[in-house]
Amino acid sequence: MSKSSFTIASLIAQPGERAAAVLDLTFAGTPTKMPLFVLNGAHDGPTVVVTAGIHGAEYVGIEAAMRLATQTDPAQLRGQLVVAPISSMTAFAERAIYIAPPDSKNLNRCFPGQADGTFAEQLAHWIFTHLISRADFYLDLHGGDLNEALVPFSIVKRSRDAALTDKALGLAAAFGIPLILAVDDAVKGGTFSAAADAGIPAVLAEIGGQGLWPEHEVQEMVHGLHRALAHTGSLDVSAPPAPATRVLEEMAWLRSQHDGLFYPQCRVGDEVKRRQALGRVTDYLGNTVQVAESPADGTVLFLVTTLAMNNGDPLLAVGA
Repeated sequence: MSKSSFTIASLIAQPGERAAAVLDLTFAGTPTKMPLFVLNGAHDGPTVVVTAGIHGAEYVGIEAAMRLATQTDPAQLRGQLVVAPISSMTAFAERAIYIAPPDSKNLNRCFPGQADGTFAEQLAHWIFTHLISRADFYLDLHGGDLNEALVPFSIVKRSRDAALTDKALGLAAAFGIPLILAVDDAVKGGTFSAAADAGIPAVLAEIGGQGLWPEHEVQEMVHGLHRALAHTGSLDVSAPPAPATRVLEEMAWLRSQHDGLFYPQCRVGDEVKRRQALGRVTDYLGNTVQVAESPADGTVLFLVTTLAMNNGDPLLAVGA
């Protein structure tokens, strides 16, 4: 039986107990809050860290993380479980897409962060230093943003350490989302990429989108979390068996080259061919200014569903 207390930030959890608080934090002069749950198992085991709400309107992951944090019994847990269900409170409160107010930076491009940087960079540094770096296994829960439809997929970084990559792929397979992206050029500044660079097996799991959180998608994410915790030896829980997975090697993005209106001609999950027309962007007078051609053969992973489009915004991504 574990006999040691476990401390994260200002929270101290005794063996077999849960500690929870809403932390008051300040970065670059801007105050913010972060709900945090620390569960210290009654028995020895690994430390698993789960974050959600890195993008504040990706609600399936946020709700799944809340349920995991509040419904897991620490007395049945081996090791520690740390859950931050709303990592970017300024984005959550303002229902912001992509960016973390007030500095308009994408938090998931800022990791591992900078102690003396902007608001988002300091927030990323705090999350990496106090949460991610403490993990033996790390899971970051995402989905399509308010303006995105998405087919479920997960991402791991294919690092130079083959054993680390195998651990991450094993964790992703246990989580059980059928499509797994294993990419060398992982999103620069992403949570899972920074974790992999620090030697931590990490998976970014994507389910849901468009500001919705239907029960079946929340349950899909919760089942994935339970399978992952069983895989790490942290918890004995029952969940539907993981489906077969398929590993993809590339995530090819397509971005708008104009301000205007976007008319997609595909759906998430569609199998498409390179240079296939997947939609069009028009100017504000209705003239087509860009034919959105698929950047690769593969599966449409996410698709922007709002009519409004800005120059440089993503239109969609294809997994190949």
